[in-house]
Amino acid sequence: MGHAYTPGLKVTDRTVISKERILPLKGDVMVKVGDKVSPDTVVARTLLPGSVEPINVANKLGIPPEDIEMVMKKKVGDPIEEGEEIALVTTLFIFKNRCHATCKGTIESISSITGQVLQRGEPSPVEVKAYLEGEVTEVIPEEGVVVTCDAAFVQGIFGIGGESFGTIKIATPDNQTVLSDDLIDDSLKDHVVVGGSLVTAEALKKAIQVGARGIVVGGFDDKDLRGFLGYDIGVAITGSEDIGLTLVVTEGFGQIDMARKTYDLLKQHEGEMACINGATQIRAGVIRPELVIPRSVSTERDSQTAQEISGLTIGSPVRVIRHPHFGRLGNVTDLPSPLQVLESESKARVLEVKFENGDKAIVPRANVEMIEG
Repeated sequence: MGHAYTPGLKVTDRTVISKERILPLKGDVMVKVGDKVSPDTVVARTLLPGSVEPINVANKLGIPPEDIEMVMKKKVGDPIEEGEEIALVTTLFIFKNRCHATCKGTIESISSITGQVLQRGEPSPVEVKAYLEGEVTEVIPEEGVVVTCDAAFVQGIFGIGGESFGTIKIATPDNQTVLSDDLIDDSLKDHVVVGGSLVTAEALKKAIQVGARGIVVGGFDDKDLRGFLGYDIGVAITGSEDIGLTLVVTEGFGQIDMARKTYDLLKQHEGEMACINGATQIRAGVIRPELVIPRSVSTERDSQTAQEISGLTIGSPVRVIRHPHFGRLGNVTDLPSPLQVLESESKARVLEVKFENGDKAIVPRANVEMIEG
């Protein structure tokens, strides 16, 4: 029988994480297979071509386009400085009319048809870093590498901010406490801060001020998010926001207790280095925000680290993702096979879940997500 459930978040103390680190254009790979790398190790670099700036030399000098080659002092490929003279017209041996470069770079092309000169700005260096502390397990010539490590791994529901890393610091006494600004101080500089059920907008701003690298928390108010960013998050991928830190929300919007398993796992690794990425995409090609806690850079892999993801079974930890039990955590206690009639009078496969407080409920299987471990 097929498994009917919503794929869930992965929260595990031991797995193998591999990340492709790829350049946007072909360039140079700086490492080789077997090299040990840290999050800020540059593994590949390239140069992005500068922007093109046109300048209509014929119009500026008052000449026909076909005469442009005769007045140009620079040729295609020549370097130029901003403000440098690139063309000159002398009339009556006395009067001079000049055209100057508007950027630093090179001459890209000269057109005797339009009279325009295209200036190419200086190329911009682009570096790709390892992101993980691990080992280079594959080199893709002129493009990038694959970095692999054994790690504890936590996926979130939503995040903002890009790749970062820092030492894990637990800031709340339990998974239910709100991470407020009075719990943020200078000791959290360069740390990945773990909170409980919610982080306030004031705490987020203060964390940026003290230099925290990231925040991992159960929930975040969507109104605070809009006010903090100054705009609404659309359906596009997040992760490119330049906000000074990375935020990973593990449960959802609103005040929702961080899953006990997630909180305990992070508390267990307090004081260790973690790599964090808030990039999120909820459309096709789902991308989850994540926290990776590297355990080893050894190429020897524990045979138990690569576990197959199976379907729901008795005892599987789940989170309800629809009302009336939205956000509640529990374990599956029964998986009846026959279809059952719901309140809406539609038929669906259901399961029985036992929540953390001991209550039980019958829930459609499509209304839960499994917490993978």
